[in-house]
Amino acid sequence: MQKHPGYSIFNALSQTLVIIGGGAAGFFCAVNAARMNPSLKVIILEKQDKVLQKVKVSGGGRCNVTHACFQLSELTKRYPRGQKMLKKTLSEFGPQDTIDWFKQRGVPLHTEPDGRMFPDTNRSQSIIDALLKEADQYQVQLSLKSDVRTIQMEGKKFVISCHNGNTYLADQLFVACGGFPKREQYHWLESLGHRIEMPVPSLFTFNIPKHPINELMGLSVNNAVVKINGTKLREEGPLLITHWGMSGPVILKLSAWGARELADRHYHFSISVNWIHRSESELREDWNGLRIAQGSGILGHKNPFGLPSRLWSYFLKEAGITEETRWSELQAKLQNRLIHVLTAQEFDVNGKTTFKEEFVTCGGISLQEVDAATMESKIVPGLYFGGEILDVDGITGGFNFQHAWASGYLAAKATAGINLNSSNSSL
Repeated sequence: MQKHPGYSIFNALSQTLVIIGGGAAGFFCAVNAARMNPSLKVIILEKQDKVLQKVKVSGGGRCNVTHACFQLSELTKRYPRGQKMLKKTLSEFGPQDTIDWFKQRGVPLHTEPDGRMFPDTNRSQSIIDALLKEADQYQVQLSLKSDVRTIQMEGKKFVISCHNGNTYLADQLFVACGGFPKREQYHWLESLGHRIEMPVPSLFTFNIPKHPINELMGLSVNNAVVKINGTKLREEGPLLITHWGMSGPVILKLSAWGARELADRHYHFSISVNWIHRSESELREDWNGLRIAQGSGILGHKNPFGLPSRLWSYFLKEAGITEETRWSELQAKLQNRLIHVLTAQEFDVNGKTTFKEEFVTCGGISLQEVDAATMESKIVPGLYFGGEILDVDGITGGFNFQHAWASGYLAAKATAGINLNSSNSSL
């Protein structure tokens, strides 16, 4: 075999697995493949100077590891794209497997009321430390500041060239570098023959510039219903008012499901917000009962919907009602305005904002070209994909990490030469 400058020294009798990307999927593949097959040489190439950075910032520094959703049919519904593939992937490595894997390594998880699961320490560093310890134990090599420039084939081997001048030779290659915001950033993968689904952002917040509601930043409601007008997109859940517009789980879910449609609209659209999770017709029917219950109480002091007081004052102002007005004296015209504001207030959205550092990309490697059982390319033998580089993305709540663990684990079994049903791949 021809020697190339910069190649690492490999044992000619051993197989080498190179992993591009030191995030959740890449690291999980690396440590599991190295554990399952001790003769396999495993190298992680990471373009940054640190690994597992998304793990570190996830969940406000606590790391939302997975979600307590254990029924496959329900679990796959949390992914706007990739459901067909995930029926196979997540059946092989689901949330319970994730829980067990980390527990066996001294990191038990707990479930919060909304189903999100975090390490008991509430520190993402616990997850990072467990993965780093595993990598050290099984002699996984880390190469930082190794930004891949090209991938070429030399016979059945992969030649990976980095911007820093280093070159690596691999028998198997696992690409888990995350998604890219621009199509041209995938050119080095397209050169291998793979089709790219157009990348667009997912999991973002809505900008509502120069709107009075932004003055209430930090206030939230527990269960709002938000619709994107002119579409079938509708979600419910906690809503947070920010200084630039709206965020919270209900907005993030909408952004995920509407990723492509909202991109087509250049992020200019209108939404309708139901702040109290009761339909306009229901509230109209119940209004007389509310008026009787509140009696001669003053509207500014009597809020029967459990809303934050400052938000309730804002709604009264929007409806043209003074806070000193008594419930028993509320005019029908103003009453109708208030009902409409509470159940169908409209806002014009103009732009988006990335959700902290936990950005997600919709799009990537076409799933039709990847084997769901192994994560192996159907076009290039020995080439595997995992995590966000694939056209798979979930809503907020730990679902993207669960896909990362699952795809990394299946690729690990395949690259380690382990049969899917083999007991040798035990957690």
